[in-house]
Formats: sequence, C-alpha cells, structure tokens
Amino acid sequence: MEHTVENFSEEDDNDLYEHHAFVVEKGQKPLRIDKYLMNFVENATRNKIQNAAKNGSIYVNGTPVKQNYKVKPLDNIRVLFTHPPHENLLVGEAIDIDVVYEDDSLLVVNKPAGMVVHPGHGNYSGTLINALIYRFDNLPNNSSDRPGLVHRIDKDTSGLLVVAKTEEAMAHLSLQFAEKTSEREYVALVWGNIEEDEGTVEGNIGRHPKNRLQNTVFIGDEAKKGRPAVTHYKVIERLGYVTLVACKLETGRTHQIRVHMKHIGHTLFNDERYGGEKILKGTTFTKYKQFVDNCFKVLPRQALHAKTLGFKHPKTGEFLRFNSEIPEDIANCIEKWRGYAKHQELSDD
Repeated sequence: MEHTVENFSEEDDNDLYEHHAFVVEKGQKPLRIDKYLMNFVENATRNKIQNAAKNGSIYVNGTPVKQNYKVKPLDNIRVLFTHPPHENLLVGEAIDIDVVYEDDSLLVVNKPAGMVVHPGHGNYSGTLINALIYRFDNLPNNSSDRPGLVHRIDKDTSGLLVVAKTEEAMAHLSLQFAEKTSEREYVALVWGNIEEDEGTVEGNIGRHPKNRLQNTVFIGDEAKKGRPAVTHYKVIERLGYVTLVACKLETGRTHQIRVHMKHIGHTLFNDERYGGEKILKGTTFTKYKQFVDNCFKVLPRQALHAKTLGFKHPKTGEFLRFNSEIPEDIANCIEKWRGYAKHQELSDD
C-alpha cells in the first residue's frame, strides 16, 4: 500500500497552517520521524526537521512529537506552522526570461536549467512564476491555481514552455495537453547503449512507495497505483557507454522521461535523484572514472532538454512549432563523449 499525501489546508481553529500531511503505509517498519520525513519533504535537511520537532510543529495522530519518535503503520503525520505555506504567497520579481515568442494570447519561454517553474518548499523566489507575475497582470490560473502555467518542466531540465495570458488560451492549451494533441520532444543523454533504434515505453507512473521524492513505474496488479504514461524514444547517436536519444511525450507525468528511461535500464546521465550521478556503465579504470567525473563537472545536472514544442494557436488555429538549441552544458558533455567513443574505436581496431 502506498503512503497517502493529503492536500495543504488551513487550520482555522488554532491559526496553524498545514504544510505537509502523510499517512504512513501499512508495511512501514519503525523509523525515527526525522529520518522518515527526509524521504518525503523536498529540499528538507535533517536539521530543519529536527528544529520543527523541537518547536512542536510535527504532530502524530494529533499530538506534537520529538525528533526521535518512531513512526508506525497508519500514523497520521502533520507538519504545522503559524505561517501559510510560502508557495501561497506569490511575489513578482524582476527576473530576465528568454521569451522565444509572444502575442496577446500566450508566450513561449526557453527556461534555463536551475530555474524552478513555480514556488514550492525550499524554492520560494527566483521562479518562473515570480518572473511572470512581475511582467504581467491578471494571468489566468490553471487548475492548481498557478498563474499562466499550462505545463511545467523540472528545475534542472532546460527548454521550452508555453504560458497562457488569457482564460481562453489557458482552457484551449490545457485541453490540447490533456488530449495529447500538443507536440513535445526532448533530447536526453542516457547511460548504456540502447539496443533498438527506436521504441515506446508504457508504464503507469506514481509516487515511489519508499521515497516520495522519486516517482516509479507500476505494472501488472499494481498498475492502479500510477497514472498511464507513454514515452516514444529514438536513438540520435550512440556514444559507447552512453546514448543520445530523442523522447516524444504522449502524456505529461512528473519526471516521466527520467522514470521511463530508468525503468528500461537507461537512467539519465547525471540524474542525481534517480541514481544517474553514479557510473552505471563502463570500465573500472581510474582514467575512465576521471573522464566521467569531468563530464559531471561540465554538466552538473540531468542531461535533459525540452527541445521542441508544438501546439495549435488558441485563436488562429494555426499549428505553431518552436525549436530550441541544445544548451552549452549538454552540448559540451556530448562532445566529450564523442571524443571518448572515437578513442575507444581506435584502440579497439
């Protein structure tokens, strides 16, 4: 059984605001609550969690607990503070954004790696939404009350996003994404040599039962724990121990490409959250380890870029397609692997 996460809500009776809520799964072994929460609260440190416990902010079954409390199956854990969650307090910020296209209905933005799309735990400023609400008044809210956002990409993924400027554009574009008529193609560098030139990964995606900062694929009897997800991939270039691929999304689940590629044994290069920051393929030579470490330094994030975005314009009906350059960090990393693969071929001859 999966852990349950409840929605953020306001506690009217005692002026406390709920920031996190979890119901512990049936199979959970006894574990200190500070260690347990480390797996479930993004950007949390053990120190922050321990301080929250000291301040009486962590409740289990309605009672405040200390950091050494051992969680048990079906415990109801809530983290409450006297201030509302920061993501509810949106503030405009004068942040430069790379606008690829703009008209009265929408704009297309090329997001750099490292920029968070919307405020959340640990990232309350410097986000794309902070930049958008500084620049525009009255952006329409999506179904999650986030202004302008039709879809999102991860913090350390670079690339193209469409933003709606009117209610009509939001409704029209959201429907295209829901009905899978939009076009989204990513470029990824993955560990290992993908045998087939192209293929499709199908597997329902949901929260990882033991680490809520990850998602995972659920198949067979467990499929109902996730939501349907389909990724089509095509090999662009084989570079020895890594492969450059194009991935087309049919659905848009959180971390979809990262989860699907790991599921078929080809974790994204330097994807720390999913284990791609380890050497997953290759030799045991120290020289090779140094080479890979240098690649990690050149590309200090997962090798994923949202390269192509296409959709029907909500007003004109014209199909618009936008392409973006592969960013310098990924391009430099690919170049390093090209050199390595060539060197390997020469030494094999």
